[in-house]
Amino acid sequence: MRSESQLHRVPEPSHAYLDALNRQTEQRKSAAQHQLADSPGAPEDLVDAIEEAVDQQGQQLVELLHDLHAHPELAYQEHHAAQQLVAHLESHGISAESPVFGLETAIRAEIAAPDFDPETDRTVAILSEYDALPEIGHGCGHNVIAVTGLGAFTALVQLLREQPDRFRGRVVYLGTPAEEGHGGKEVMARAGAFDDVDAAVMTHPYFADAADVHWLGRRGCRVEFTGLAAHASAHPFLGRNALDAASLAYQGLGLLRQQTPPTDRIHGVLPQGGERPNVIPESAVLELYVRSQLPETLKVLSDRVDEVMQGAALMAGVGVRIHWDESPATLPVLGNRALSDRWVLAQRRRGREPLPAGTISEVFAASTDFGNVSYRIPGIHPMLGISAEDVGLHTREFAHAAASPAAERAAADGAFGLAAAAMDYLHDDGLAADVRQEFETDGGGVDVASYFD
Repeated sequence: MRSESQLHRVPEPSHAYLDALNRQTEQRKSAAQHQLADSPGAPEDLVDAIEEAVDQQGQQLVELLHDLHAHPELAYQEHHAAQQLVAHLESHGISAESPVFGLETAIRAEIAAPDFDPETDRTVAILSEYDALPEIGHGCGHNVIAVTGLGAFTALVQLLREQPDRFRGRVVYLGTPAEEGHGGKEVMARAGAFDDVDAAVMTHPYFADAADVHWLGRRGCRVEFTGLAAHASAHPFLGRNALDAASLAYQGLGLLRQQTPPTDRIHGVLPQGGERPNVIPESAVLELYVRSQLPETLKVLSDRVDEVMQGAALMAGVGVRIHWDESPATLPVLGNRALSDRWVLAQRRRGREPLPAGTISEVFAASTDFGNVSYRIPGIHPMLGISAEDVGLHTREFAHAAASPAAERAAADGAFGLAAAAMDYLHDDGLAADVRQEFETDGGGVDVASYFD
């Protein structure tokens, strides 16, 4: 029999699997090599000027990074962050729109070459995120994301002012609220945020530098079971137990996992399951996240989850209502190697060596609403290392890393990387053609808003 002290102690999870995955990553690193395309990109002296512009605003970016970290705000409540980002733009003489696209904390600004022609010239968007997590603040490092996007855009503004005759295309800055579980970018997209954009770039802090990693599509599902209340002792035969249905559904999901691909994820909570043990619960709620590596397999998994919910209700003799995507679903990220190559070259200038795609195990996979952008237009979402390899996203440890010297350095390196990749895309017609061809070949151009209808 376990002692009382043992019963109250939470056992430490084994790190054996994590250690094995880390060893696998180290083995892959030794064999990993980028096969970079031979594209000229933007003229070298313009890239030099961009790098100098980023470094000149370094202290401002560091101060903003720490200010956002000290004022974490949840999805759609990022008023301080939005105000600070707009103030930074205005301090550089840039006019910004906020609110925009129907969201109080969304931001838009743009610059364009003096001879910009929307019919023939390209537009690239640079994105910032800045929402935080409940209780643990910036445990996903969105303060770093905010600064990288902002720093990239303001560096390009400086280049346009200094060399307007050599600037090509248009650059749009988008502050995108509510990434954490709410699909803010999809809300903005449906309001037209990306209608006049040809490609999009952003970066994300991580435990390693990586050109591309695995991302899973995600759907939210709220399931409401409705039964009949009855006295649990005197008249139980007159009741229909909604909690039974929710319990059966939860167990059914566990059994379903045997037949799903190894990268699929199903996780949920029971926020409602009755009030008193002597009353048969007449209502119960199960909230789920359902994730998969491809849009097609996410559809399949969603259908199977529907069947489990309906079967559980049938077994318990209760009613069920299944509500999908009360916040927009997110698709996996469709990477673009042609554009990612330019990021890699820029990071090498900063002394970094991003890992090639496939180096980090697909087990370390989360979700992001940038996936929805990447299936509309070509885009990249590379990762910047700011923490030790055993520190995961959405932890207090990662929140601490998001205000570390490593985060400060990553913000500057990321700002340069995004600005350089954007300029390469705008200047190099061959690169832009390769980016578009790869996007179409890999299945881009999806009607995201209606995909799961």
